[in-house]
Amino acid sequence: MSTAFKVLVGTLIGAAAGIVTGVLIAPASGKETREKLSDKTDDLLESVKDLLSKHEEEVKKKSAGK
Repeated sequence: MSTAFKVLVGTLIGAAAGIVTGVLIAPASGKETREKLSDKTDDLLESVKDLLSKHEEEVKKKSAGK
């Protein structure tokens, strides 16, 4: 794994932890909190898919260049 990829993964983990912490400490009902967590999780998963797709393209380009 490249250093850039490790930094990216670390950043995503930090962002996820921050989002979860923010949602959990915000004053809201249980139902609202679950909905917010679900929405934020969906957003985060979409971001991870996009980043992994970009990383996959870079790997394919590097592999094709050899």
